[in-house]
Amino acid sequence: MNVTEAILAKYDLTVGIECHVQLATATKLFSPADNDARDKEPNAATHPIDFGLPGMLPILNRHAVDLAIRAGKALNAPIAHVSRFDRKHYFYPDLPKGYQTTQMYQPIILAGYVDAPLEDGTTVRVRIHHAHMEEDAGKLSHYSGYSLVDLNRAGTPLIEIVSEPDIHSAAQAKAYATELYRLMTYAGVTHGDLYHGNMRFDVNVSVAPKGANELGKRAEVKNLNSFRSVERATEYEFRRQVELLEAGERVVQETRGWNDTKQTTTSQRSKEDAQDYRYMPDADIPPIVLSDEEIAAIQADVPMLPGEYREHWESLQLDKSVVNSLLANQNYARIITEIQATSGDVIAKRVAHWFASALGQMTTEDDATPVDVSAPYVAVSDLVELAKMTEKAELSSTAAKEIFMELLGGAENPRAIAEAKNLLQVSDESAVAAIVDEVLSDPASAASIADIKAGKDKAIGYLVGQIMKKSQGKANPALAQKLIREKL
Repeated sequence: MNVTEAILAKYDLTVGIECHVQLATATKLFSPADNDARDKEPNAATHPIDFGLPGMLPILNRHAVDLAIRAGKALNAPIAHVSRFDRKHYFYPDLPKGYQTTQMYQPIILAGYVDAPLEDGTTVRVRIHHAHMEEDAGKLSHYSGYSLVDLNRAGTPLIEIVSEPDIHSAAQAKAYATELYRLMTYAGVTHGDLYHGNMRFDVNVSVAPKGANELGKRAEVKNLNSFRSVERATEYEFRRQVELLEAGERVVQETRGWNDTKQTTTSQRSKEDAQDYRYMPDADIPPIVLSDEEIAAIQADVPMLPGEYREHWESLQLDKSVVNSLLANQNYARIITEIQATSGDVIAKRVAHWFASALGQMTTEDDATPVDVSAPYVAVSDLVELAKMTEKAELSSTAAKEIFMELLGGAENPRAIAEAKNLLQVSDESAVAAIVDEVLSDPASAASIADIKAGKDKAIGYLVGQIMKKSQGKANPALAQKLIREKL
């Protein structure tokens, strides 16, 4: 698209995101069918209730309600004391009963907000209009002359989180989607498997000239399942709509799909308004009635959330990349906070960098990798001991990382590992001094000694290297350098 940055600057981008979150229940929202449809034969994870057979009445999954209540805490949103289900009479060919059970008029989660950190260190606050419970539809596969339906996902419990249009750049859209993902996985609301559709984002994009009193017509890009696609689809739609407006054409309110291969959106169907869905109360499902005490008891079990971890780690002064690496693994985030509380910031910061180095850049920001909530727990006492050994210069940084990887692999007792691998450094000054004397008296060192005395400080590297060689890597290099300087 031939749209320059100068032309884009004439327009305001406004984005609202609807996110469908699959709840981490064992069974479906209204039937006892298996909620895990991955790798199953078509129509295997089903029950007569899912087929809408005559006389089959829905039975509300209480665990799904509890998870929605947990989600409310993560969204900084109050929970409704009374919420109800409605029937959405839009034609669903993959829901045999002919309507979707959802919450239109009285949703379970009320207005809240999400604070999403941006790359530049600032934060964007995205208000949540509400979040409601609903069932998923099945899946249609179209062939030449016929279609097949798979109802394995029909009745899957979801919450749909509806944001206000508070997002004004593609980077903000990605940051919000990423933080929402972290919140839902940390709170235990969803398993977070984006590849299998545990969270799907519908991005509503509208464009208007700067200073306009009204938002432009919006296009909705459906079913995005990675943070990168949220960002790129938003950027593409911004440019597409600006190009239309610059050409004097109008933007059509419609639903569009994202082609990840071509990095473009394509029109799917015109966008209906709410009245086209013909909502009516569902008489088969009693209202959900909750007390303050019940809500508080359920939310008390929600563990620390990403924002709380960031606050705890502020005194560690970690780079954003390190924080994101830690947040990609909930168990390791817990460990760092525990070490910080019991052993202080210096030890916690060292261990945090080891974790970040081991985890690499496998954060949830750039791909659909789920937050790892099942990694083996490494003993805090072992990590603290390893960090203290490093602080005392008993281990080189390279040796410490080697032992750290052993601990991640299930090993225990870092001192025993260091001894078995012959990794302990010699920090005894008299022992290192003897090796220093030997190296300095070697004729091969004469040139380096002369260079050092002439002010060429880098030459000390050769001498330290020789000391490390003669000590078989055991000498403390910092101590060796100190002794060389003293003797010269």
